[in-house]
Amino acid sequence: MKTEKYTLITGASAGLGKELAEECARLGQNLLLVALPGEDIFRTGLNLSLRYQVRVNTFEFDLTESGAVECLVDQVSYYPIDVLINNAGTGGTKAFLEATAEYIDRIVLLNMRALVLLTRLLLPVLKKQGRAYILNIASMASFGPMPFKTVYPASKAFVYSFSRGLGAELKGTGITVSVAHPGGMRTNPEVTSRIESHNRLVRSTALPVSTVARICIRQLLKDDELIIPGFMNKLSWLVLKIVPVWLRLKIMRSTLQNEIRNTTQTAKRA
Repeated sequence: MKTEKYTLITGASAGLGKELAEECARLGQNLLLVALPGEDIFRTGLNLSLRYQVRVNTFEFDLTESGAVECLVDQVSYYPIDVLINNAGTGGTKAFLEATAEYIDRIVLLNMRALVLLTRLLLPVLKKQGRAYILNIASMASFGPMPFKTVYPASKAFVYSFSRGLGAELKGTGITVSVAHPGGMRTNPEVTSRIESHNRLVRSTALPVSTVARICIRQLLKDDELIIPGFMNKLSWLVLKIVPVWLRLKIMRSTLQNEIRNTTQTAKRA
């Protein structure tokens, strides 16, 4: 059903963000799409507008830069936004000693600060709509520490904790806060290579990006506050509750060492 309201999606130029935009447009929702400069977000928006006959406006911001979130809010706060999807995020796999200050800052500033600040500044806009939704994209990595990733799962655990706390705080306001925990997704050749380097069990948790987007939006609109797409990911979540942390860390250390080794070898052959 066509609506006058808008959905704002960050990180909308590729991967899950692009598929979330596709799913929302298919449902008739107007869009405000945010992406990094140079990622051709205007073309993505125009394509969705023409295919689904919805209104789409696009914005180019690096949300890790000082003042970028505030500038974005200045430009979008006039729209009747009833869905905010904080999808933009970044991570990687490397030894912590090899992580530069810039690498760490980007994860912290994008995955945590930008998400929190954008949510805070747009809350008054969302409250005006009477009924509104916030969807924060976390990760299966939220549910435990991981060697050779270290900062990334910690940042996503923050997203989980922030989302559940804010959701409880906003009960009765007409705003639902949901947090989604997708597993691995073959969003680009680099990520696909990393997924394929793992065993069959790990590979089985990787769903098509379009499927993850469809599940996320469907459950968001049903007011589900915790979203774990796919049976294997739900099973993994239950297993994580049972397996001791020390054993998980031991397994993850071996698994991620193999991922780094295989990725390095692939890069050398290329």
